[in-house]
Amino acid sequence: MPGPLPVLEPQPRERSRRRSWARVLLPAALIVIWLAGASFGGPLFGKVDEVSSNDRTAYLPESADATQVQKELGEFSDDDAIPAVAVFVGDGELSAADLEAIADAVAGATEVEGVEDEVSPAIPSEDGVAVQAFIPISGDADLGDTVSALGAHLREAAPSGVTVQITGPAGFSADLVAGFAGIDGLLLGVALLAVLVILVLVYRSLLLPVIVLSTSLFALCVALLSVWWLAKAEILLLSGQTQGILFILVIGAATDYSLLLVARFREELRHVQDKGAALRSAWRGAFEPVVASGGTVIAGLLCLLLSDLKSNSTLGPVAAIGIAFAMLAALTLLPALLLLFGRAAFWPRRPDFAPGTVAAEDGIRPAGLWARLAQAVRRRPRLIWIATTAVLLLGSAGLTQLNADGVPQSELVLGASEARDGQAALGAHFPGGSGSPVYVLVDEERMPDAAAVLLDDDGVDAVSIASSGSPSGTAPVTADGIGAVGAPGTPIPEPTVADGRVLLQATLMDAADSDAAASTVRELRDALDPLGALVGGVTATSVDTNDASIHDRNLIIPVVLGVILVILMLLLRSILAPVLLILTTVLSFGTALGVSAVVFNGILRFPGADPAVPLYGFVFLVALGIDYNIFLMTRVREEATRHGTRDGILRGLAVTGGVITSAGLVLAATFAALSVIPILFLVQLAFIVAFGVLLDTFVVRSLLVPALSYDIGRAVWWPSKLWRRGED
Repeated sequence: MPGPLPVLEPQPRERSRRRSWARVLLPAALIVIWLAGASFGGPLFGKVDEVSSNDRTAYLPESADATQVQKELGEFSDDDAIPAVAVFVGDGELSAADLEAIADAVAGATEVEGVEDEVSPAIPSEDGVAVQAFIPISGDADLGDTVSALGAHLREAAPSGVTVQITGPAGFSADLVAGFAGIDGLLLGVALLAVLVILVLVYRSLLLPVIVLSTSLFALCVALLSVWWLAKAEILLLSGQTQGILFILVIGAATDYSLLLVARFREELRHVQDKGAALRSAWRGAFEPVVASGGTVIAGLLCLLLSDLKSNSTLGPVAAIGIAFAMLAALTLLPALLLLFGRAAFWPRRPDFAPGTVAAEDGIRPAGLWARLAQAVRRRPRLIWIATTAVLLLGSAGLTQLNADGVPQSELVLGASEARDGQAALGAHFPGGSGSPVYVLVDEERMPDAAAVLLDDDGVDAVSIASSGSPSGTAPVTADGIGAVGAPGTPIPEPTVADGRVLLQATLMDAADSDAAASTVRELRDALDPLGALVGGVTATSVDTNDASIHDRNLIIPVVLGVILVILMLLLRSILAPVLLILTTVLSFGTALGVSAVVFNGILRFPGADPAVPLYGFVFLVALGIDYNIFLMTRVREEATRHGTRDGILRGLAVTGGVITSAGLVLAATFAALSVIPILFLVQLAFIVAFGVLLDTFVVRSLLVPALSYDIGRAVWWPSKLWRRGED
């Protein structure tokens, strides 16, 4: 019988041919997959407003009083209209003809698309100089367009010499809509342009910046695709603020991770002839720091899930999704593109194959800024880290000037604001809280006691009660009872009762977003608490938002530090080095925040800061700032295993200096781009993060960490095997 057939092994030429096809097909498949994802995600730019909301009550905890009141308001009204307050101010006392013309203009406001029919009558001020009217705008209307059209209609119909301004909740919401309008176009364009300029200047290449930016943009498109559908399914909440941060974070992080791989690839091309082999070696060298850095950022962001405030807790997963796709693009799409172009990607400065000239005998290139800096660290490590620490501590002294207890709603938008001007005019001629009442939900039998509490408070100007029997939907409440101020013989309106409760509305003496109004709301809550009443409204929403934000800040910052510390210990197999890295990063953050406080108060004259500003600044600066320390220390550890700790530190600093500096400049530029959006929160965050990243890149990572680690020597790796080797 014939024996078994021999197994035919592929010939070397055949195996080579298969590898060649795999080298072509795998990158092509990756590029096609990313291109398909981007083709679906790209069209969603400009459509994020379809699945997002800037309503502050939507982001409050379910347990907050303002949230519970907001949910039950629909029981006392047939619609979800947003009130706009039209303010008419004359040069002097308004004549009877002027008042009649204003009344006609207000009555005709219902002709504007998006304005509902139940427009209040025009109400003149006691001084006779101004008139106010409450105009409800449909919750389904395009708020920005409707407010703009309403203002145009009223100005055209108003008498000559009368100024017309739209304010109130609808006016301020329209300001926010207009402020966030540039996110899809202006913000993204400025960020991409800034990154492009930096990459061209750093690499002196025309093709490489396009490759890197394409990687970042594809990552953003696919991240947006995922986030958009999650928001549409109501799994995530999106706002203009979250959207802007997502755009910047993905562009900056994807570019940073890409630069690390590009630097490794260029380094390998100098002593490896084959581009495939060079790319494989570069990918292996970049994989650990990229995954560790991205994982650290994701872990820090997911700590925001502990937040009571939904604007914080939803930012965590949204931004984490963005970072995940940034990492994935840098480790899949970018290698495919680099393999496609090879050395030509760096044109016109292609890296030459010259293994003998890669480094000097001691492993540090003999010329260049980073080589000189490494030698300076070798000569005077203790002087450098002590002097650097002293300067950072001096900068952090400005922390005492930081006012992060919240800002008035009227100050959220920078630049000109019709709503802000209208509120000022309203406060000059009417009670400051007109148009933004405090809502009080109380059991029907306890209504007289609750009304008495409201009427006795010096911060309350007037009280009314929701009543379906009244043409205006409310009836006045005085010490004599409901409707007692009406004409003799007028029937007493019956209050609207829902689930045994009634709704009282209190007009405050002070502007709804003022500190005085917030104090009044806190006093009313204390006084009404024995009655089981709930207090909501615009002012109460701001109070609850600030309280929740301060709680989140105090809880999440220590948690983020602990999580990142554990990750660093696992990555570096050490305890001391991670502790030192965390301490230096925290010091850098304190300095960034201290300098920012001085700039905000003394130069830019900002009215304060939202309590979430330090929290967001901390999460981004610590999570992203630790990236550069990871890039540095993973390379230092790699070099230290072969050459000893102190030589490894100098080698790591010299080799990574250029790429980390480039990455820092890119990240600072992308976050600085947030300042083109005229929203106070984003402008402050842009400055804190951009300045902090530059500080961390040029001072902490370049001077403090290397000098301190060099001074400590191998003990920095305690208690790992590298420490026990006994080689400095």
